[in-house]
Amino acid sequence: MQIQQISVTGLFGIFDHVIPLNMDERITIIHGPNGFGKTAMLRMLNGFFNSRYPVFRNIPFSKFRVEFDNGSRVEVIKASDGFGEKKRKERIDLEFYKPNSERQTYALKETKGSPDFDFPVSILEDMVPGLERVAAKRWVYIPTGETLSLSEVIDRFEDILPPKIKSREEPEWLESLKSDIHVRLIESQRLLNVVSSRSSRVYSGASPMLPTVSAYSDELAKLIQSKLAEYGTTSQSLDRTFPARVVQKSLSPDLSDEALRQQLNELEENRSRFIEVGLLDKDENSDFQIQPKSIDESTKNILSVYVEDVEKKLSVFSEIASKIDLLRRIVNNKFAYSYKEMNFNKEKGFVFKTLYHPSSSNRDTISPTDLSSGEQHELVLLYELLFKVQPNSLVLIDEPELSLHVGWQAQFLKDLQEITKLADLNVLMATHSPDIIQDRWDLTVELKGPEK
Repeated sequence: MQIQQISVTGLFGIFDHVIPLNMDERITIIHGPNGFGKTAMLRMLNGFFNSRYPVFRNIPFSKFRVEFDNGSRVEVIKASDGFGEKKRKERIDLEFYKPNSERQTYALKETKGSPDFDFPVSILEDMVPGLERVAAKRWVYIPTGETLSLSEVIDRFEDILPPKIKSREEPEWLESLKSDIHVRLIESQRLLNVVSSRSSRVYSGASPMLPTVSAYSDELAKLIQSKLAEYGTTSQSLDRTFPARVVQKSLSPDLSDEALRQQLNELEENRSRFIEVGLLDKDENSDFQIQPKSIDESTKNILSVYVEDVEKKLSVFSEIASKIDLLRRIVNNKFAYSYKEMNFNKEKGFVFKTLYHPSSSNRDTISPTDLSSGEQHELVLLYELLFKVQPNSLVLIDEPELSLHVGWQAQFLKDLQEITKLADLNVLMATHSPDIIQDRWDLTVELKGPEK
């Protein structure tokens, strides 16, 4: 099941918007003047599927609707008791409609942030990275600058709080819907990352904040190390049973000497590719060259098992290698203008070197945090798309043009198309930039105001 269209009525008390998603090319671009609700639409869609319900209390609207390609739809309806001075507390209902089924309804109750909660509120700062307490029952969430009440903190971060703190039990139909649809929001503020580390709070007295490029560099290093560990485990298992499988192997009569040489050459090409992107260390004796003479049956038998084993070992790296290779190609194509080159290794993750002195073998290493803000924005956005989002998700991107010069903006859509194909993603993005859109106005939806 996929999202086919989203719409809103009464946004900010003014706007009615309908946004059909481009199901074929998997990229939809919304544009319009400031204040028309581009970011609000992304936040509400993210808020529903990731249980960030305070967004529906904070943004004025009447009805928010999500329609799916199987004919079902869900609506978030906000209504108030009374009008004007008699207006009382707002009520928010979630309603699910499915063909040939009864309507399902769930009233979104506000979390009761009262002293009756059986936990000390001071523990919230340790549980939620980036949260700073500023009053008895008020907190500031540093990454976004929002001031939150106790109920809003619990609503926003209930997915990482212990069960005894959570106050909302959602109906089965709602949990099932959210398990089928995966949505990730990449916000315009993406250069700072909160880090869950109690020690940093104890010793520094400040929220644990880390530049996102550093956090993602460390994360990629750990991911590479985990793949190397998996490669080692697979290798040990296959090596241990290699002799027995050689004896038991029954050769295919169609396996010619030339076909076997071709398989070995392909393995070496893959191994070289993995070495180039930092997944394997270079082995001076790794080349396995077979001379152009006939191979006897016993040798062919051994080599056939060897090929199967190496294919299984290297398959561990296939997915991550494709993503690293695409990330490196896009980044190096753009960073070349500032004489920088990106590579990877298992200890540091991202490795940047200057190309200013190409004749020198001792190129200066550059920390990811020394990149310009535009370079960091580009790297963080690309990394999130390739490594942080699960396949078949809908990714919401707010203002991808931030800090990017015109040349990079013009290339962005082409890069995004490569990424969506490799990572199997759908994208809905909000932009002000015609340079992002280029000549692809067929992918756009314009948000308009009411007719005057």
